[in-house]
Amino acid sequence: MTRVRFAPSPTGNLHIGGARTALFNWMYARSQGGEFVLRIEDTDRVRSKPEYVEDILDGLRWLKLDWKAICFQSQRFDAYKQYAANLMKDGKAYKEGEAVILKISQGFRDIRILDLIRGEICFDITTIKDQVLIKSDGSPTYSFACVVDDAAMEITHVIRGEDHISNTPKQILIYEALGFRVPKFAHLPLIMDQEGGRMSKRTGATAVTDYRKMGFLPEAVVNYLMLLGWSPGKNQEVIGMEEAIKVFSLKKVNKAAAIFSMEKLRWMNAQYLKGMKTQALRDLLVPLLKERGFLDGNPDQNRLDEMVEAFKGRLVTLTDFLDWTGFIFKDELVIAADLKEKFLSKDLSKEFQLLKERLGHLKDFTKASCEEAFRNLTAELNMKTADLVHPVRVALTGNPVGPGLFETMAILGKEKTLKRLSGAIQSLWVKGGAA
Repeated sequence: MTRVRFAPSPTGNLHIGGARTALFNWMYARSQGGEFVLRIEDTDRVRSKPEYVEDILDGLRWLKLDWKAICFQSQRFDAYKQYAANLMKDGKAYKEGEAVILKISQGFRDIRILDLIRGEICFDITTIKDQVLIKSDGSPTYSFACVVDDAAMEITHVIRGEDHISNTPKQILIYEALGFRVPKFAHLPLIMDQEGGRMSKRTGATAVTDYRKMGFLPEAVVNYLMLLGWSPGKNQEVIGMEEAIKVFSLKKVNKAAAIFSMEKLRWMNAQYLKGMKTQALRDLLVPLLKERGFLDGNPDQNRLDEMVEAFKGRLVTLTDFLDWTGFIFKDELVIAADLKEKFLSKDLSKEFQLLKERLGHLKDFTKASCEEAFRNLTAELNMKTADLVHPVRVALTGNPVGPGLFETMAILGKEKTLKRLSGAIQSLWVKGGAA
């Protein structure tokens, strides 16, 4: 059976690079009918932190990358010491103080592997020195613990970043010394920023769990991660997990570095938001609205659905909805000075007052009735519709853009719409003139 693993070190949060490695392992296991397991490489007693373990596991759960089993290296020190002792007994390793060191025979052979992504890779054995297995503090080295655990966990394929290529020949020598079967290797391309440099927080190197806080959907993040080094073909970009698994192959993974683009990730997230059913999107938004203090108790689901429908086509992240709909839930509206200057500096008190009267007479305060009243008024005043639409939008929402003005009025409701028109008249033009 195919068995792969993701082996993060809990000395930091789960970032995009690690998440992509976990995803490709998970997809390969599913495509082969195999198993995906976790190994927490927490042998660094100083830098490993429980909070990082939780962040890694939370990130994987959010991405829906479930695992068959989990192993913690910190609980296996006795096993590493026993294997090191066996190597010393067989004359393959020796003691140097408290450390245990593997003897490397300097023969005239090369170490060759058939990398499933890069093809044949050849290593010169003469460049490899004797390898420390157990350090003087009793902890195992990375390569030794990795080999022992990959064998114990029956790992058949090691899929990891290309920065581990240099570790591969050393680990193969340890496999051979222990008499273990050597797994197949596949080294994934690194992920770089758009300038070809190392990713930073500015260019996307932030914890995966932070993407959740920023309002990204896990399905969109997973879809985008797939495209960092792999393609389903036919120029397809938006692809569901089940469909992707059917066509996933390590042979199709690129050798060249993958380029991370926050703009592309945002585009991907917008596609998934647009494709969501209104009720499903509403259910995701309700907890966020409550957290922001916009909702309490049992909200009016029909009204929320109207809001979701109005804004869904413009959303890039879930937090956009919170930012753009705050005006609906607030009792008092604050309009930025630059927006007042651009849209409300001209005295429109007469036009606002007439609009308020027309809207106030409406029995059914709907999108259609608001639009009819508005267009009839502008026609009578011989005004261009846009000359009144933008000032009214800013007065009602505090934003220069958003869904249609008449949808906005209907969602805001008659009482708040009239109150804000009155407020604009009083604060901008009656009391001391335009701001």
